[in-house]
Amino acid sequence: MQVNRLEGLVTAPLLQRGQYGVRLTVAGEQLKAHAQQLLALHDRILGGFQNADITGKVRLGTHDLYITRALTPLLESYGVSYPEAELEVTCDHRPGYLASLVADDRLDLALVEMPALSDGGVRLSRDQLVWVGAEGHPLQVQDTLPLAMFPEGCFYRDAATKALQRIDRPYRITFTSHSRGGVLAAVRAGIGLGVCPASALEPGLVVIDDGLPALPQTDTTLFIADKVNTATTRLAQIIEESPLFHHPELIQN
Repeated sequence: MQVNRLEGLVTAPLLQRGQYGVRLTVAGEQLKAHAQQLLALHDRILGGFQNADITGKVRLGTHDLYITRALTPLLESYGVSYPEAELEVTCDHRPGYLASLVADDRLDLALVEMPALSDGGVRLSRDQLVWVGAEGHPLQVQDTLPLAMFPEGCFYRDAATKALQRIDRPYRITFTSHSRGGVLAAVRAGIGLGVCPASALEPGLVVIDDGLPALPQTDTTLFIADKVNTATTRLAQIIEESPLFHHPELIQN
């Protein structure tokens, strides 16, 4: 009934029903975009009044996996709700390094992926590292396994090389990048196999397990400095409560 009322107001059909289900019409997509802008404006107005007294700098450290995926809508919403907070984000591929910056009071928060059951921080969820390759590029059959990796210091790289060393499997690093996008582009091009969490598998990539050693599990972990302001506390709460960082189906006992 509400959809019918909307269609009457805009004098155009908003939904198209067919054998494959229901989808938005062109007018429906336009209305959706406008509605999202109105909701964002609503949140910005309320946030400006309700949270105007929450100020201060918030220094967050994380890596490409989160900043390009789950964190993007979350940080956008945070910025709207807390317009006076000064958010500063640092990206780095080394989780241990980011955690050390929190311990040294050079960051307020660090959202990173640590080896499962590591000490410190608030563990949000468990994930499983997997080998990934491109469809049509069976690189695992090569005698010397080509790898596309982050630079040294990355947990993915350390886990992959140690696992191969344990079974005496020869390998070589054929591509190195600080960017997750760059690494995955190299994997898609067949330059090397990569490693990523099972929950972050992207289109065009397939899990490779034929003849390769098992990789360890990881914990999405939030490190919080000992002394933080209210703006930082609010962001930490938002991250901890967000379902975007919880995938219990991947937890293994």
